[in-house]
Amino acid sequence: MAMSIEEVEAAMIAKATKAPKPQLYIKDFYKCDPDRKPREIKNIANKLVSKGTLMFWSSGSTTMYALPSRIKDEEGDEGIN
Repeated sequence: MAMSIEEVEAAMIAKATKAPKPQLYIKDFYKCDPDRKPREIKNIANKLVSKGTLMFWSSGSTTMYALPSRIKDEEGDEGIN
């Protein structure tokens, strides 16, 4: 049975929370629901950005996704060193 959008969102949030790096490429979320097309996963990720659950993060050359709390923690740690 296919996962619901809510289940995919929960899987994406879990992946963003547990990933070793705070920023993830959109392709990193594809495994959250292998039955969905990449465009559908991107639309769900963008919906999570609209809700404020995820945010865009740019390295300058590419746009990635991240949890706002993980980015703030990471940037804060860099400032201390």
